[in-house]
Amino acid sequence: MIKAQDVDFYNENGYLLVKGVFNKEEVEVMRTAIDSIIDRAAKAKMDANAQWQGDFLPPDQLRKLILKGFHDVQYHDASFTRAAIHPNMAAVLSQLIGPNVQLHHSKMLVKPPENGAAFPMHQDQPYFPHEKHTMLAASMHLDDANVENGCLHVVPGSHKEGPMKHVGRHYLDAKEHPLSSGIACPAEAGDVLFFNYLTIHGSPANKSERTRRNVLFQYRNASDFPTLNTHINWGQGLMVCGENPHFERANPGFTVNSV
Repeated sequence: MIKAQDVDFYNENGYLLVKGVFNKEEVEVMRTAIDSIIDRAAKAKMDANAQWQGDFLPPDQLRKLILKGFHDVQYHDASFTRAAIHPNMAAVLSQLIGPNVQLHHSKMLVKPPENGAAFPMHQDQPYFPHEKHTMLAASMHLDDANVENGCLHVVPGSHKEGPMKHVGRHYLDAKEHPLSSGIACPAEAGDVLFFNYLTIHGSPANKSERTRRNVLFQYRNASDFPTLNTHINWGQGLMVCGENPHFERANPGFTVNSV
């Protein structure tokens, strides 16, 4: 799927857009799955707005914005299990991370038309810090994305600055790191934007009449261990490429409490 110069671009800039990772049929199946997940969540009364709160936008604007976000979508529909370990994904991940790649978690992000929520500029690292910083996000586009419907913006090379201080661990100071500090990464349905978890990124609100549906998969090298027990889930550590060289650490150390 990618060439040596693409790997060099990722290492230098901290991100890489790969075209056509998923075909039209695969995209359509996952679009249908997202609609079904949202419907089931609403019926289960678990359909909360995942819009970020904070001072990066005036309160009156924040109240109008909506974000449908659910973690670990592979637990809700098998199409996302297939996507997480898709041969095209594995082909890219093995070159960007190494031969032994694990899935950490997934997340569905849907910005509805006209009032889909913005994401202020931030790094993902504060949420799940790891020793070697091999963690990356693979943002799978299920709709065409541009500035009007809230495509991702990244700051090239920002991953080289290392972990940065965030406001409440959530986002960077909006005055020091406005959305305009990044470059827009428009994409088509089926494309995947890969970016390191230290790469500064964000996205504007969806002001268009089109939905923006993305699914985010977070991956890491199997030898890159967390420094804090954050974002733990039952499926964490699924091998996507290669093997786990650490037999004794194949499973997270969960403690199950009866209720």
